[in-house]
Amino acid sequence: MKILLVQDRLRSGGTERQSVLLANAFAAVGHTVTLLTFRPGGVLRPTLAPAVRQAMLQPLDLGLDWFAPGLLRHSYRFDPDVILCMGRMANCYAGSLQRRNPRAAVIGTLRTGKSLPFLFRRSLAAVRHIVANSREARDLLVQRHRLPPAKISVIHNSLVFPDAGRATPADRAATRAQHHAAPNTTVLLCVAMLRPEKLQRELIEIAAGLPAALDWQLWLAGDGPARAACEQLTHEKGLTDRVRFLGFVRDPSALYAGADIAVHASASESLSNFFIEAQAHGLPCVGYVAQGLGETFLSGRTGWVIARDDRDAFRQRIVTLAATPQNERAQLAADARDFARTTFDPAGQVAAYLKLFAQLTP
Repeated sequence: MKILLVQDRLRSGGTERQSVLLANAFAAVGHTVTLLTFRPGGVLRPTLAPAVRQAMLQPLDLGLDWFAPGLLRHSYRFDPDVILCMGRMANCYAGSLQRRNPRAAVIGTLRTGKSLPFLFRRSLAAVRHIVANSREARDLLVQRHRLPPAKISVIHNSLVFPDAGRATPADRAATRAQHHAAPNTTVLLCVAMLRPEKLQRELIEIAAGLPAALDWQLWLAGDGPARAACEQLTHEKGLTDRVRFLGFVRDPSALYAGADIAVHASASESLSNFFIEAQAHGLPCVGYVAQGLGETFLSGRTGWVIARDDRDAFRQRIVTLAATPQNERAQLAADARDFARTTFDPAGQVAAYLKLFAQLTP
């Protein structure tokens, strides 16, 4: 089978990591795979397997995520059986791709909690099929956008680092020492691009109001346009010794091993890759309500959804988890790992995609 994945750029976001994982997995089982990006480069480009062909539409990086010169011409030349559109910009072109390639099964995807542009919505009506990465995302498409349920499949995101949870106490101690966290420090972790909609600023505000008796650090792994504002807020709050900006981390496994609680305030989720990975490493999760968030953990057992802007409730959950006895934390971690590795197993998700492709193609 000839499979074409379309993505605007291989930046460090969750959708981009899923694009690379799927492309590599499809190629590994013998399919002919091309990953077509609008912009060249990207920090994830080195993680593509040699068997995956990468094609780039912009000869030089113009900094324009939406600009896709020659997309329809190139897609027709590849003569794919399946075109899988990943990300907002790619999905805006999905309808045109289906019209240009009537033989191919063009599959749109919904993996964002942001509002959908007109071209995105129009494309979803025109493509052969849609994959939503959470049940809540599927329900949104059916209830708000009036798309037929039979046209939509739910395939959750895959664990990008499936061998998680094997860190030793020495690994944990080494990571914490690297970031000057004492053994009794409660380390809060967020792994996400620093974009305004990810709301790392809110996490800083929440942490700033934690009880004085709690020794804590907040680790922010990721980079992006909101970093400068977050650093400025940290300085204004006098928290430069507590909030760590770690930049882009290709494999955050060591950070999960060194942290205690995963925290997220994002308003733009459809299914949080970060919380999936955190669960696989045994971390309890606390986040503001967002689309699909409750599908990433065992609600009330390994993760908690907090009403948006209820900082006091968010802080209280952190304090409660920090005081949880070690034996209870060990059981919580085991439950989280079992849930994540069963629900988001990469082999199962890849098989679901390939089964769908077979159903949609002659």
